[in-house]
This record gives sequence, C-alpha cells and structure tokens, in this order.
Amino acid sequence: MHFFQSQESLTEIQWILRAIVSFFFLLIVAKIMGQRSMSQLRLLDYIIALIIGNIIAHPLSDPELGLKGSMITMTVLVLLYLTGVFLSLKWGTFRKFVETPPFPLIENGEIISRGLNRARISIDVLLTELRKEKIEDPKKVSLALWEPDGTISFFMDPQYQAVTPSELQIGTKAFHYPITIIKEGKIDHTELNRIGKDELWLTNTIKNTYNLDVKEILLATMDPNDHIKLFLYIS
Repeated sequence: MHFFQSQESLTEIQWILRAIVSFFFLLIVAKIMGQRSMSQLRLLDYIIALIIGNIIAHPLSDPELGLKGSMITMTVLVLLYLTGVFLSLKWGTFRKFVETPPFPLIENGEIISRGLNRARISIDVLLTELRKEKIEDPKKVSLALWEPDGTISFFMDPQYQAVTPSELQIGTKAFHYPITIIKEGKIDHTELNRIGKDELWLTNTIKNTYNLDVKEILLATMDPNDHIKLFLYIS
C-alpha cells in the first residue's frame, strides 16, 4: 500500500496501482453524485467537476503527492456537493443563488439584447442554436428562454407550429415503443420473458421468416403485433 503515500519516485507497478485505484474511486464518486452531475452541468456540478479533476490528476503525475490525501479531499468535496444539492432542493433562496431562473432571449419574435448579455453569449451563438432547432427566422419564435444548465428552450409562435392530428380531428393509433429482443447477435432474455416469449420461438421465427441466424443480427425489435424488424451487420 506504499503507492498511497508520497515518495520521491514510484515503480511502474505503483503508478499502475495508483491509476487503477483512482479510476474505480472516481466511478464510485460519480455513482454517489448521480446522473444529475453528468447530464446537467450546472454551477455546483461545474465547480465539483473542475476541482475533482485537478485533485485526482496531480497525484497521478507527481510521486511526491500522496493519493490518500487526494481521496480524503475528494470525499469531503463530494459530501459538500451533496449538501449543496440537498439545500438547492429544499431551500428556495439557495436554489436561486446557485441556479439562476430562466430568462428570455427572444420574446414575440424580438431578440432581447440584455438577455444575451446576461447569458454572456453572442448573437452568433443564438443563431447557431436556432439552426439546430431548424428555425430559420427568429421572428417565428414566440419565446426563447436561457435555462440554468446553459441550454435554450424555444417556443414557436402558434401560426408556425406544426398542425397536429388532434387539431385536424384525425384518429391515431396508440404509441408503442418497440421492444429490443436482440442486440449485437445476443438475445435479450429479460425482455423476451417479459412479453411471454422464449428463445425457441424467436429463433424459429427468425429462421422461418428471414432465413437468418441470431448471430447475424445487429439489432432486432418487436412491436405489440409480434412483428420483428431486423438490422443486419453491414461491413
């Protein structure tokens, strides 16, 4: 366990052990912090990610820095982070401090310049986000909000919104998400059992209908009518 302590130099094995321990420790830290810190990089998430990255990087490149001290520091920071998340959920004043409420960048087709300044983005960034949403004219936007996680939410003017079947009084079928039953040549037995099918039924169906083996299939999905759609390996 000497690789935990600061030393003048480390052997190749000790360097490897430090990397392995750090990797799995970071996995545990990420798991404790939850999906929020990875999917929505807000102020608290940005701060903790920046600090943890610096703390764990130093002992992985400098033998005179002990790994144990970095792990203790990271543990304290994660506890502070979780406390901050809890406070932001329970205490409105603290939440407003760390997560700025949404504010408009576009209102009724007019670009709000003070909103751009507040978000610290240029008009070019706004135009880029409009293009990503397939919006060619800001005049068609009823409202665009700058969100706390740095994204922009767009709401189109009603006259430019797509007409829905309900507005045209057209009947529609219920939505059903296709079930994945084969991935990369392997049968998903959990999903298969959930819908009351077995491996023998699946292999026979694929063989009789498509004359294929399961290992030849990259992806297979099935709808509620037991119709199977296949995606094959393409070299």
